[in-house]
Amino acid sequence: MSRKQQMPRPASDLGTDDTGCPILHVDMDAFYAGVELRDRPDLRGTPVIIGAPGARGVVLSATYEARRFGVHSAMPMTRARRLCPQAVIIPPSRGKYAEVSRRVMEIFQTFTPEVEPIASDEAFLDVGGARRRLGPPTAIARMIREQVVREQGITCSVGVANSKFVAKLASRHCKPDGLFVVPADRVVDFLHPLPVAALWGVGERTERSLACLGIKTVGDLARVPVETLQRDLGQAAGAHLAALAWGRDERPVTPDVPDKSIGAEETFATDIADPVEIRRELLRLSERVAARLRRGGSVGRTVSVKLRRADFTTLTRSRSLREPTDVAKVLYDVARSLYTASGLENERLRLVGVRVENLGPAAGATRQIELGERETGWREAERAMDRAARRFGHDAVLPASLVRPPFDGVDP
Repeated sequence: MSRKQQMPRPASDLGTDDTGCPILHVDMDAFYAGVELRDRPDLRGTPVIIGAPGARGVVLSATYEARRFGVHSAMPMTRARRLCPQAVIIPPSRGKYAEVSRRVMEIFQTFTPEVEPIASDEAFLDVGGARRRLGPPTAIARMIREQVVREQGITCSVGVANSKFVAKLASRHCKPDGLFVVPADRVVDFLHPLPVAALWGVGERTERSLACLGIKTVGDLARVPVETLQRDLGQAAGAHLAALAWGRDERPVTPDVPDKSIGAEETFATDIADPVEIRRELLRLSERVAARLRRGGSVGRTVSVKLRRADFTTLTRSRSLREPTDVAKVLYDVARSLYTASGLENERLRLVGVRVENLGPAAGATRQIELGERETGWREAERAMDRAARRFGHDAVLPASLVRPPFDGVDP
């Protein structure tokens, strides 16, 4: 069972006064599983696990019925099946989840422009400016929950508080399908009974360090002088945890935070040593990353590959381009070159990845056409593929080497 699942629940009798609590944290309930159950209502109320069914797969999501057996996201599928052998396993449908996520974020935008997505299934909202039009934060939270169910057929939990940190803890407290308010004058009452692991920045190592000091709850931490925390944990970490222990979190909701990087990776069902297969996978990942760049209106300048050996040692290599790009062929050419130069072409790999960093808006990017180069080419072809994918599905148009069954001996 994960550390989050082990956390005791805080007091639930804090009242419902949302004065001074404009921050909402909206979190979909078992998002990927919820989307699948929307299309498979016969499975509601039963243990369901979303993830690749192979021995090397991991759990992407699980219904709350499966979680009662100890199943949680990122768990190896083999362990999940041992814990809950009666669970129904559903392979993920990533394109479907992305579309539902986009529509959910659009719902949030109808209530306030102050929306900060932090994952595909959760976001912070500042509804302070919507009070006059829509009512108090709790009423807005109820309307959001109702609209998500009505339009998307899935549920969400909402925390209402005076800061992002407390709102996120509140949404966790009321899962699944709940609404929880932490009044501004009851923040300390809410926080102090919690274990220190509830605080952002407290990982397992920090938790052990604090336990050595006799600190087990947030209240214990709050009573320790900040100087002592800074001496044992470092200046920044000590000050950060001391502030959170008293509910102080001044970060505003920041809409449209740009991605710092976009990447994709794949763990193979069995380790692969064939360079042709590795390059084919690098091409597929480059296509995925480039499509995400174009969908987000971004281009990137630095391309990196991630190569994990069978013994789990991991090698990363990167190269910066002369000009930023969103073209899969360019990404693949660099990724393939980095793989060749890595010295791992004849080694067994269990995972490969492609990532693009140093992102910027595509609208502001300039491109120098090479002498003799046509003004239209790969970029236009890939945008045409995007249009076909939106209409007919993401596998409607693919590079020939990615069509299955693969062409024997054809090196992409």
